[in-house]
Amino acid sequence: MAFLSDRLARVKPSPTMTITARAAELKAAGRDIIPLSAGEPDLDTPEHVRAAAKAAIDAGQTRYTAVDGTPELKAAICEKFLRDNDLRYEPAQVSVASGGKQVLWNALLATLNPGDEVIIPAPYWVSYPDMVTMAGGTPVVVPAGPETGYRLTPEALDAAITPRTKWLIFNSPSNPTGAGYDAEALGALTDVLRAHPQVWVMSDDMYEHLVFDDFRFVTPAQVAPRLKDRVLTVNGVSKAYAMTGWRIGYAAGPEALIRAMAKVQSQSTSNPSSVSQAAALAALTGPQDFLADNRALFQRRRDLVVEALNGCNGVTCPAPEGAFYVYPDIAGCIGKTSARGRKIETDADFAAALLEETGVAVVFGAAFGREPAFRVSYAAADELLRRACGRIAEFCAGLR
Repeated sequence: MAFLSDRLARVKPSPTMTITARAAELKAAGRDIIPLSAGEPDLDTPEHVRAAAKAAIDAGQTRYTAVDGTPELKAAICEKFLRDNDLRYEPAQVSVASGGKQVLWNALLATLNPGDEVIIPAPYWVSYPDMVTMAGGTPVVVPAGPETGYRLTPEALDAAITPRTKWLIFNSPSNPTGAGYDAEALGALTDVLRAHPQVWVMSDDMYEHLVFDDFRFVTPAQVAPRLKDRVLTVNGVSKAYAMTGWRIGYAAGPEALIRAMAKVQSQSTSNPSSVSQAAALAALTGPQDFLADNRALFQRRRDLVVEALNGCNGVTCPAPEGAFYVYPDIAGCIGKTSARGRKIETDADFAAALLEETGVAVVFGAAFGREPAFRVSYAAADELLRRACGRIAEFCAGLR
């Protein structure tokens, strides 16, 4: 349409949402669909969090708040960073928005000029490159494939930095691979960044509390305190606290950046939901013991899915350090034909045929910048995961 912006023409719809919508259409038509495409816990929001939201409504906390968060929630976020990450921030260094995605968007829109470059390791969360493009910047995608455990290497980071580089977007544990960076690996990256003072770090820590085995989560500002003044540490309550629909994300960083982000938010959404902020306050200040139970639940599911997928013809599935995704390589499936005659030339073909022929919805690897692969979200009941993996195994066995 002629009246749409040129900028919008360069932006793709979210593949995750597109596939999830297609799966919903098939389910509504009566198909037996197992959706493993959306990154959303299948758990209920904790009862004490829901109770706090109800109490906030009854107390009349339904009016506008400060643009980027209530004082009470900002104070709780400061306490969280100190408790969990040994990072000290003041409330003026904290921003609260309607989800982690808005936090990232606010920061990019507040800082990017045309031609500014943003380094994004691939595989990446599907929204990173398009958000950079919409904000006027240039995404610089740097491969971080299975040969490096899906982790960005210091050498690759250093080679990607130019005088125009403004941000590195960093995500650990990663969506889509679940790969995590320990203190040594992250320290090697921050050593590179010390030599490039024009480069800031946007650390997406959304899966901080979903880590497995003996992996210990660390964040860039914690590992490299001297870089703290150019790190935006982003987090939220969506994943760990099963609060995706409440839409609360937050970040801490230099005060000047936080003020700029508040200016952007003041002219877009204004404040996040007052009731959701009350719920997030209860999440961050209330009992935290259930987080360990959730970790054990997701680790069990990870092990189930990794073992099952590694038994599929043409599939190699590494065990991730965290989050609730696996990212199996399907190079052994490309170039074949499905049992129903569909040619599998790409991982998008694989995902489409898998959905249409078996009813299992996954996201193809090209959406995340690295193919051929697909992402499975194992935030689903064990029995659903067993059934889905059985269907994937049967589908792969039928490839010729």
